[in-house]
Order: sequence, then C-alpha cells, then structure tokens
Amino acid sequence: MFLLTKIGLIVIMENAIRRSAQLIQTASSGIAFTGAGISTPSGIPDFRSPESGLWKSVDAMAVASIWSFRQDPAGFYEWIYPLAKVILAAEPNPAHYVLAKLEAMGKLKAVVTQNIDMLHTRAGSKTVYELHGHLREATCIHCFTVYPARPIIERFLEDRQVPHCPKCGNVLKPNAILFGEQLPIQQLLAAQNAARQADVMIVIGSSWEVAPASDIPVMAKRNGAKLIIINLEATELDSMADIVIHDDAAVVLPVILDQLESATT
Repeated sequence: MFLLTKIGLIVIMENAIRRSAQLIQTASSGIAFTGAGISTPSGIPDFRSPESGLWKSVDAMAVASIWSFRQDPAGFYEWIYPLAKVILAAEPNPAHYVLAKLEAMGKLKAVVTQNIDMLHTRAGSKTVYELHGHLREATCIHCFTVYPARPIIERFLEDRQVPHCPKCGNVLKPNAILFGEQLPIQQLLAAQNAARQADVMIVIGSSWEVAPASDIPVMAKRNGAKLIIINLEATELDSMADIVIHDDAAVVLPVILDQLESATT
C-alpha cells in the first residue's frame, strides 16, 4: 500500500510539473510572485515557519515596526544583525536563476517579490518589483539622505553600533519596509498593473499572510490568470490555484524549465 501511494504521488507530481510547463509555454504575460520560501534554500530563514521563522521568539511590532525603530533603533539593529549577516553572504539558488532564465526567454514579464534580499536581481532578473523594500540602500530618518547600504551594513556587522548619518548624525534606516510603513507606491502600482495583465502567475514560497502584497495573486486570478503555487506547505488559497506543488522551489523550478526547454526544441 505504501509503495502504491508513493508511486501515485510521483505521478501526480510529474503531471503537475508537465502542466506547469505547458501553462508557462503558452503564456504571453507570465508573472512570478515570490515570498521568503524561495530564498530559504539560499540559507535565509523565513519569517513564519515553526522551525526557523524569524518571528518565532520575538514580538514583530516590538522590533520591526517604524514606531519601535524610532523609539529604539538599537533594538531593531540587534534583531536584524543575524539576518543581515546571512543576507550579505547568501547567493541566489536555482529557483532564482530559473526565473531569470524564464524572463530572458520571454515567458515572464516581471517578478513581484516580498523579499528584501535582492537575490532576484543578483540572479539576473531585470524587472523586479520589491514590495517590501530591500537592503540595497539606507536612508537617514532626519535629512533623508540616501546611502549605499552594503558598506554601512558591513561596518555594523563589525562593530554592532547603530549606523548614523555622516551628514547630520541621525540614525540610518535600511530601505526595507517596516510594519506601519506604506509600501513603495510605484512598486506596488507596477505590480498591480502586471497582475491585471497576467495570464499566468507562479506563486513561490509565500504564505500569503501579509497584505496588501498578498492581494497581488488574488488580483491576477480574478482577472483570468492561471495560478501555479509552489510551496513546501499548504496555504489557505491553494483551493483557488490551477496547479499546486508542495515541494522545494529550488528543485521543482529547474525541472519545469527542463520540460519547457524540451518542448521548444
């Protein structure tokens, strides 16, 4: 019985991968929507999983809201220290590279991401809408001067001192969106426009729990897009997807790409 069940699951997985490749092949306006799960194979922990989630032992509002940052920037920087260290050392994984390849092939128009790790651009994706900001830059909360973030973060990782603005002496904040801040409006509007035009959306590694970013796949589906979900765990919106694959995106996406390339040769 166990063997038959295992064989059945393999067949289901193969069918889902084949159907995903077919949908992507026929897409004229494909979009990818990614969450933390696409970067966990790169060694970056997600925020909500019981095993490694960054919110597991802290109050998110106490360390990662704009209010708490202004009141206690040292608390924020102490919390983000291990994450910043990991992000600076992380490399794109096969899932990131597959999305970049799909864009180069004309099968994806854009990547919409909730991640701040910049791995999509490092993998070669050109059109990336970073809804929750990034660690590419840091901004002074007083004079709003913008600085490249890497040297600031590297110095912080060495001395663990809160970074301050060389110009006015006030605290520097990474350009990642904290709780209580609005999403970058141009990025959000561009992502929403892409979702309305999408005929296929691949949702990868997202729990769909953080609005308004989580509304993007729903918007695409309501406008007629086919929805492919690739995630290790089930999500509340699996039922509205056309294809659901519960597996590691860094394993599944290269197989889908192989199927796609085989069909075009």
